[in-house]
Amino acid sequence: MRRETIRVAGASGFWGDSSIAVPQLLRADNLDYIVFDYLAEITMSIMARARAKDASLGYATDFVGTVARHARAISERKIKIISNAGGVNPRACARVLQDRLAEAGIKMKIAAVLGDDLLDRADEFRTTGAREMFSGIEMPADLWSMNAYLGAGPIAAALDRGADVVITGRCVDSAVTLGACMHAFGWSADDYDLLAAGSLAGHIIECGAQATGGLHTDWEKTGDWADIGYPIAEISSDGSFVLSKPEGTGGLVNFATAAEQMLYEIGDPRAYLLPDVTCDFSDVRIDEIGADCVRVSNARGLLPTGTYKTSATYQDGYRVGAYLTIGGIDAVRKAEKVADAVIRRCGTILKAMNAAPYSETSVEVLGAEASYGPHSRARQSREVVLKLAAKHPEPKPLELLVRELTSSGTSMSPGITGMGGNRAKVSPVVRLFSCLVPKAKVPIAIEMDGAVTELIKGCPHPEEARSAVSKGAANAPANHPPFETRSLTAPQGEDVEASQSPQDEIVAVVSLPTVPLVALAWARSGDKGNNSNIGVIARKPEYLPLIRGTLTSQAVATYFAHHLGGDVERYDVPGICAVNFVLHDVLGGGGIASLRNDPQGKGFAQMLLDFPVPVDAKLAAEFAARTDP
Repeated sequence: MRRETIRVAGASGFWGDSSIAVPQLLRADNLDYIVFDYLAEITMSIMARARAKDASLGYATDFVGTVARHARAISERKIKIISNAGGVNPRACARVLQDRLAEAGIKMKIAAVLGDDLLDRADEFRTTGAREMFSGIEMPADLWSMNAYLGAGPIAAALDRGADVVITGRCVDSAVTLGACMHAFGWSADDYDLLAAGSLAGHIIECGAQATGGLHTDWEKTGDWADIGYPIAEISSDGSFVLSKPEGTGGLVNFATAAEQMLYEIGDPRAYLLPDVTCDFSDVRIDEIGADCVRVSNARGLLPTGTYKTSATYQDGYRVGAYLTIGGIDAVRKAEKVADAVIRRCGTILKAMNAAPYSETSVEVLGAEASYGPHSRARQSREVVLKLAAKHPEPKPLELLVRELTSSGTSMSPGITGMGGNRAKVSPVVRLFSCLVPKAKVPIAIEMDGAVTELIKGCPHPEEARSAVSKGAANAPANHPPFETRSLTAPQGEDVEASQSPQDEIVAVVSLPTVPLVALAWARSGDKGNNSNIGVIARKPEYLPLIRGTLTSQAVATYFAHHLGGDVERYDVPGICAVNFVLHDVLGGGGIASLRNDPQGKGFAQMLLDFPVPVDAKLAAEFAARTDP
């Protein structure tokens, strides 16, 4: 029997999320599903290394413990569990959980979705010309992991076959929720608007408490973080849903928290590509309908592509990062001198050893606003942390760096201190290789009760998919162009405003006062590989023209010039009065391939919120009144 609504709770946003989520959510009423998201590209490489050492490992072990501890309550309430905790070994994850449940005398049907792991077929895709989808480089010879991002179809199929628990390997994060919707409501593979809506529900709850006040711009309004509420989406058969959290918990659910999460890491909001559907979130509505309660609607969908995004990881040498604290007068200059001396000393020693120099070094003085570059206001700080990091093809030269930095405690700057017992360790540099693989080349199966069922699903032709995406962009409102692209080196054409630097723009309106962007907007940032996404949402619709007029792509490119290696794209999101920026080649490699203290660009939105925006005197006075102690 088809349902009209289902209640889906998000209990995990990454491997290592808080243990408070499941007990808290089990106190909520009428839950139908609890979904868990554990995976990122780096997580996959960690799991692949674990499986290489022990064939029984390679999955999120804490998922098994969490479900086993609460299995009786989950079973009695007939709540279904969906998770990508299987990592690179979903079979093992399902088997271990089944054993734990049997020991407790609890019967639950567990299904494992198979087919995303393509590591054994890497040579096949390499010989057919698979290239990195951003840089165009050839596939490396020795991969640690290679997994296609599967969609929600197999999850729905497992639920249709009676599964109480569905464990997948690498699937797109939102698919764990969309699969529940497809099963409960009978949505078909070509109900694109509905699939986009279910994907949006999954996207908003996939990062756990990020949807309920975690990381919110107005953090002082988000209640008690010690018991922050995890998200619950009550999804209707028409695709709209109500976002809330368990009663009596901390955190906050309102327009802004939901909007920040909607823009998180989606790139082009008119063409957010997922395995099941191409999503258009540009005209989504978010309406506050009560305390800690919003209704989200109006997502649109288009034909998906004929390929799966596939992410592989591989080792590219080694890296190390070490920290020490330096205090006192001129702490910043002392830290910089220590770093310079250690790097030059190590270079001399390596040369004497006939060893190669470091392939990359990174110095950041934390407390001096190193990530802000030329925008720093903290050069006079009297207490800083020096971060010194480097890469090398071999581990020994990096061990040398740690030793020589440690020696600075008695031979270099006064005021060096810090907790003992935390000497830095050398680790592999793990890089990401993303490519596209035809869906027809990726057979998918479900294993349940010892039987394996192969799934057959037609795939749209790539040309049809491309046409659908182009059509979506072409249908954008005339006053809201799909996107604007600027870089520091690209010719600017006739767009005079966009060619000005932020400083030029301020000079051009020197008669106007300015306020920081945070007075006009909320913002959140995140990463996709080596790119960063910054979503900026106007606090009031009338603020959007001010934001768009000042935050051009070129202005943002100039502001982040000390990090930026590529261009900047700006996309309009008129439904929620927002703009979404994608900064290319800006994270120093991203993930653990980066030596940055912020390799995922999590602080970029906070930096941008300080950007000066020219406003009229009345608005400036209103902001001054709000901030006056």
